[in-house]
Amino acid sequence: MSQKVERYYVPAQSPWPIVGAVALGMIAVGAGNYVASLPDGGGYSGYLLLAGIALLLYMLVGWFRNVIDESMSGLYSAQMDRSFKQGMAWFIFSEVMFFFAFFGALFYARMLAVPWLGGAGNNAMTHEVLWPTFEAVWPLVSTPGGTTTEAMGWGGLPLYNTIILVISSITLHVAHTSLEQDKRKPLTIWLGITILLGLAFLTLQVEEYIHAYREMGLMLSSGIYGNTFFLLTGFHGLHVTLGTIMLIVMFFRVAKGHFTPANHFGFQASSWYWHFVDVVWLCLFVFVYVL
Repeated sequence: MSQKVERYYVPAQSPWPIVGAVALGMIAVGAGNYVASLPDGGGYSGYLLLAGIALLLYMLVGWFRNVIDESMSGLYSAQMDRSFKQGMAWFIFSEVMFFFAFFGALFYARMLAVPWLGGAGNNAMTHEVLWPTFEAVWPLVSTPGGTTTEAMGWGGLPLYNTIILVISSITLHVAHTSLEQDKRKPLTIWLGITILLGLAFLTLQVEEYIHAYREMGLMLSSGIYGNTFFLLTGFHGLHVTLGTIMLIVMFFRVAKGHFTPANHFGFQASSWYWHFVDVVWLCLFVFVYVL
């Protein structure tokens, strides 16, 4: 009795991993030098950062196109789908560890470093020697150099963005459910609404940053509070941008008739990523803005 052997597609060598690595390297070097040279101007580093972002977008378009062509050509098997799911799960886990490191830095500063500098435990004289006027409170709105700033409250734009992201997760879930039920029109509508909500979130975050810089004096150079605030919210904004791009790609694929109730991993992976970004923001809203 013959048994059907399941094929496992092995793609040809691809240039996209090295292109992506070069793009990320350019972004890292450009962003690092740009921030280090503020407020005097970024010099060449700003152009390097923009070139890295452009190259990264080029890589995403090319790689997405190849994967879509392979999928629509019927080259993927059930085992390939399982491999994709495992790969996406490990990718999201790596992103969890990424944000865990930044939240860890925030907790260390708030719960250990600040109380210690304020004389907690057996460290009664350290702040008297290093910073006589230091007060062990969070957020730290002043630096030893005399720079002062304001703390960003949780009301207003941060609260609006929280509501927007929570609603976007709901609309994306409805879109996913519509796909599983093979309802194409509701799928298109709800996915489009999710994309608009993602763009609204990014727009309000830019407005929040402008308000922080111009009216509050809150900058990346504003001590440990400014550092943790912009690193956490900035990297989250970068992830929302990537998630929005993924959803836009899914929207065009849906418009072209791609995906079926039984075969839609690309949409499912984008949905996983978006829900992950939503959960990270809820944690960020509580620990950065509220507490």
